[in-house]
Amino acid sequence: MKPHFYQVNIKWDSERKGILCSPELTAVTNESGCIEIATPPEFPKGIPGIWSPEHLFTASVNSCLMTTFLAIADNSKLEFSAFQCQAQGKLEKVDGKFLMTEVILKPTLTIAWEKDRERAERILHKSEAACLISNSITSRIIMEPIIEVTEGVTA
Repeated sequence: MKPHFYQVNIKWDSERKGILCSPELTAVTNESGCIEIATPPEFPKGIPGIWSPEHLFTASVNSCLMTTFLAIADNSKLEFSAFQCQAQGKLEKVDGKFLMTEVILKPTLTIAWEKDRERAERILHKSEAACLISNSITSRIIMEPIIEVTEGVTA
């Protein structure tokens, strides 16, 4: 496979804020494909309530798990009715440097039948192992999957 490139541009706005855009995207949070980025409030002059690099880092791992899972589940013909995942990134100072040392992923997958539980869990773990973002970073990835079974009840 040949390399793929993804264009992302940032422009300082004011204080500790900037605007992050991609000319390839038009429906991220507004029509311009841009989102506001700021230093998180845990740092001097940080601004609460705005996406930070730390949030985006955690979101990259989380969204990669979902998109990888969707592909593997489709290829495996796993039937499911819901997928969601909570993710928590851990920022620590290590040897004088700030690092995102771990990301805890808590996916919840809803399937119809108990007989599919073990296979669903295997597919979740395979998805985490195949995630290109997780494989590209040095942070520890911890996954704590929850499988919910509806026993064939449809909503």
